[in-house]
Amino acid sequence: MNTDKYKNLRYRLMETENWPLKYMFKFITPNEDGKVEQIKALLPAEGVVTFKHTENLKHVSLTCVAWMETADKIVEITENVDKIEGVIVL
Repeated sequence: MNTDKYKNLRYRLMETENWPLKYMFKFITPNEDGKVEQIKALLPAEGVVTFKHTENLKHVSLTCVAWMETADKIVEITENVDKIEGVIVL
């Protein structure tokens, strides 16, 4: 789980002393093969998810705002979503 790719994210989150905190996940995904549903399934159930489609409907931007308990949980969710082919993590 502890990949170099997210070491900086984990480090910045660990500097925060105010836990739990409200965190905003943001992803862009191709609008195909149920990718939006795959991402939604990985996000916190209590999070507020919003969507924005590109003009040609080929891609969808997903934003999820949720109260998160730990930096590790944020990184875990981000890593799992990043495994979905074609997803861009912002």
